[in-house]
Amino acid sequence: MPIVDVKKPGQFCWVELATTDQSAAKKYYQSLFGWTSDDVPMGPDAFYTMFKLNGHDAAACYALRPDQLERGVPVHWSLFISTNNTDESAKRATELGANIILPPFDVMGAGRMAVMHDPTGAVFSLWQAAESTAHLVKGEEGAFCWADLLTKDREKAVAFYTALFGWTIEKEDESPAHGYYHIKSGEDYIGGMPPSESLPPGTHTHWSVYFQTSDCAAKTAQAVSLGGRAFVSNMKIEGAGTMSVVADPQYGTFCIFESSRK
Repeated sequence: MPIVDVKKPGQFCWVELATTDQSAAKKYYQSLFGWTSDDVPMGPDAFYTMFKLNGHDAAACYALRPDQLERGVPVHWSLFISTNNTDESAKRATELGANIILPPFDVMGAGRMAVMHDPTGAVFSLWQAAESTAHLVKGEEGAFCWADLLTKDREKAVAFYTALFGWTIEKEDESPAHGYYHIKSGEDYIGGMPPSESLPPGTHTHWSVYFQTSDCAAKTAQAVSLGGRAFVSNMKIEGAGTMSVVADPQYGTFCIFESSRK
């Protein structure tokens, strides 16, 4: 089974759901993607849910804390990007214009992380994996497969991420206002940045995560039948495939993607 090498810097290495109803989220995603789950204690009356796909790590979720809810933190999927040194990368990110939300800290022996806003406002986490950390599954039905940065200032984002992670950007159209930007980490295509003009009015800057399916229409219908809602249904992307934008019952938004390259 293919896996993401979380020790390779610049990879999208983990995805995590922060939700208001952890039990409901577990039932929803297990039904939708065929995941199983293991709960890891995090303290009194709190636990971290590890989702697994065919026995391999697929994603995770946790319940938003009272202090997060008081600050208005919404239900959301978050993206982790791998680094060999969280402390050095966090320092460099600050120099490049990032705003640190949570400075580097150790995570239950699994690794070391930090959380920040990039210079355009999108939240992401740095992740330095411990040697024993399991790898994220990819290339399977129900696995994380892609991420898009939705931002009104792609050029600022490009400058930041290429300097921090050494990514390269391939542009479909050299005009700054048009065309999709493909993100490459080494030789791997890992995500992209759509044109700001294509974003719906009121879209906030964020990283949007994608999960793989062999039948976008069927999976979108299932996502809705389980209590979610579809914002974009079965949109054709020329040369790539079909995608939908959906939200779970607690309004955690994510994308479903069916590749045309089979």
